[in-house]
Amino acid sequence: MKDIYIGSDTGENTRPCRHFWSALKRLFNWIGHDRLPNFIKVAVSVAQPAGHVTFKSEPYPMPADGRDHFTVLSANLWHDWPRFKDLEKRLESFSKLVEHEQVDLILLQELARTPSFKSDQWLAQRLNMAFVYSRVNGSEKLGFEEGLGVFSRYPLKRLPFVQQMGRSHNPFVRRLALGVDVDTPHGEIAAFSTHLGLFRKQNARQMLDLRGWVHKITSGRSAIIAGDFNAPEHTHQIKHARSYWQDTFREINQHGHAATHEIRWPWGGAFLSHRLDYIFLQPGEPSWQVLDVKHLDAKNGPHSDHRAVLARLSPIHLVA
Repeated sequence: MKDIYIGSDTGENTRPCRHFWSALKRLFNWIGHDRLPNFIKVAVSVAQPAGHVTFKSEPYPMPADGRDHFTVLSANLWHDWPRFKDLEKRLESFSKLVEHEQVDLILLQELARTPSFKSDQWLAQRLNMAFVYSRVNGSEKLGFEEGLGVFSRYPLKRLPFVQQMGRSHNPFVRRLALGVDVDTPHGEIAAFSTHLGLFRKQNARQMLDLRGWVHKITSGRSAIIAGDFNAPEHTHQIKHARSYWQDTFREINQHGHAATHEIRWPWGGAFLSHRLDYIFLQPGEPSWQVLDVKHLDAKNGPHSDHRAVLARLSPIHLVA
């Protein structure tokens, strides 16, 4: 396991933030870091761009696997800052869900880190998986940060990819996607975890950027794109996404309400109920077929305020 800096492929959309950060660094170098007030040091730490990742390319024991399918799970783990309510208990409940479903690949959002606890490393050790983690917002050194993660029973190939989604003029809040190539027994597949913004226009722009970036990275290869998209399925951006990616859940469950996140009244009953979490499959090589998809809660107690999405895939040559 190692910490590396790979840089964020930010492109033109985040050029204002890069210029802002570059100007700040020149100013602070001129002043001298030790002479800066504490609140400035805090602001600098939080505003620092993404790019440092923790990466362990090999699982602890290499799996001896004869299964003819590949199981993917995506989940927003709800860091619940600043309370972190039952965080370790919820992570254990989530781990038991992963084991029960025999998951091969996990794509996670809102992984919490504090100076004394790292959710990503805890999960990797608990599940004996290879993993990559990238900070998104906050700063562990200052007490809290949250990030994205990809965990795998199979080796992760080459260096991971990090990309900021959409235009951002705020250096303290960002939305990212994290990608890595997974070496499955049925061939390599690219896997991306993302967590998009809440505001409608911003979210739509981020979805377009995500699609373009994934297309650029994968170059005709198959890919799994999963996460908390913060967009119900009736929105234009989700409908548009289905024109180039397979919505795995609707491949199997074509009708009916399928909420993954609800906000409830204090006396019970939901006043908001939306499907926000998706696993999309980009067709490519090797070719995969969706066998089953479902939304899950952990049986040993709630793991999050979102339901997890699980998809079982199989290489088409095995299905045939």
